[in-house]
Parts: sequence; structure tokens; C-alpha cells
Amino acid sequence: MNVIIVGGGKIGFYLSKTLLEHGHHPIVIEKHRNICEQIANQLDIPTYCGDGSSLDTLMAAGAADADVLVGVTGMDQDNLITCQVAKQKFHTPRTIARVNNPKNMEVMKQLGVDIPISSTDNIARLVEREIDVSHFRRLISLNRGEASINELVLPDDSILHGKRLMELQLPSECVIVSITRDGNFIIPRGNTQLMANDKIIFVSQNTVLHDVQMIMGI
Repeated sequence: MNVIIVGGGKIGFYLSKTLLEHGHHPIVIEKHRNICEQIANQLDIPTYCGDGSSLDTLMAAGAADADVLVGVTGMDQDNLITCQVAKQKFHTPRTIARVNNPKNMEVMKQLGVDIPISSTDNIARLVEREIDVSHFRRLISLNRGEASINELVLPDDSILHGKRLMELQLPSECVIVSITRDGNFIIPRGNTQLMANDKIIFVSQNTVLHDVQMIMGI
């Protein structure tokens, strides 16, 4: 999942670090060059020094390909504008804004922010738990966010069409629980074949989610 984070302060750094550990691809936009350099050096992720509400900066950071944009600056107005630009100009599927003043929550929603959130402790979990990305979504978080129950739908042109489960080299931290096909519920075995449009439910440690998605071609 590609996540653009606007604001490289403590919250932005923590969010980037958490998403990186869970196999996602955070990209940071920050106005202050020294903060950009610190994040790039410590986390080894792309950083862009500039205004997160600028079309040029967002374009350079890859907003057109982002799954989520999160505004976590200390200014509610900046977070709002950044989310609006991402949504209106780059059609970013989901936008999340940190709300420093809880009184601004309703205004944020009315002005187009998908998910305004005032509790900064929950931002990282919210990004992963609430956002549907393509054919994959997280259903239930387990063990305080260390693992999860997930749903994945194989696309029409899935590279796994016709393959048997025993042929997949899934991480040991991932277990496929069920497959739903044409309304029929299947308890999978090693010789169970996968088909395009199968709905797969699996349990996984969050640290290997990205690997699972790559193997599944999502």
C-alpha cells in the first residue's frame, strides 16, 4: 500500500516507521529540509521537501498512485487543504486528516475529508484497518494489532488461477482459512485449486501482509 504522509514531525515519523514495518510504502512530504533528511536517513524512505498542498509537490511524491494520503501537520487548515487537493486533483481513494482541535471534526467531514481523526495514537492502526485497497481489505485486528483476519479477492486476470494451495510459497505466519466461490463455501486443503474471483479469508501476522499480497498478485 502506497501511503503519502504530509507532516514529518513525531506523528509522521511514527506513522511512517509503523507502516514500513508492516510492509507498506510510506512517502513523506515535509516543509523543513532538516526533518526530511533525518527521516530519509533513519527510515530510508522517499521524502519530499515542500508544501503538501502544492500540486507540484504532490505530483512529485506520486499522489496519482497513492492508495491513501494522511495529513498529520500541526495545522488543521493545512491538513484539510492537502486532503482536498489529493482527492479532487489526484483522485486519491482515501484521505485521512489529523484534527488538532476536536471542534473541527465535523467541518472536516463536511469539506470532503474521508476520515478526520483526533486521537493520534490510532492513526497507524486506522490506516491499515479501515482502508480498502484494490482487492484486499482487513476485517479484524488481532492481538493488539500484531495480526489480523483479512479478505482478499483474486482478480479476473489472477496469476494464481488454476494453481493449487500447495504450490504457493506463503509465509509460515499466514494461514488460509476459507474460500468462497460462486456463493459456495470451501474449507481449503493443499490440493484445492484457486480460481479467479475467489474470495479468500486468511489469518496473518501483519509483518508478512505485504509478502502475502505480492504472492497473491495483488
